[in-house]
Amino acid sequence: MKCDFCGGNTRAKKVKRQHWLKKQLYIVENVSAEVCMECGERYFHAQTLDAVDRFLSEEHEIKAHLNVELVQFASAAA
Repeated sequence: MKCDFCGGNTRAKKVKRQHWLKKQLYIVENVSAEVCMECGERYFHAQTLDAVDRFLSEEHEIKAHLNVELVQFASAAA
């Protein structure tokens, strides 16, 4: 497939995805995506995202818990 942003070719790869579900953030490894070889843009099929939602909605093994900061960026120009 061609990248919508740069026109480069994509290739099927397994990637990490930041995924929100029910106001909770998950980092999911080994997710299938089409990745642009030029700019790195990632495309996920709807079926893949639905499968991730189902996986996270059921009992699943947790590899690790991470601490993440949530900050609001305030630029100097604002």
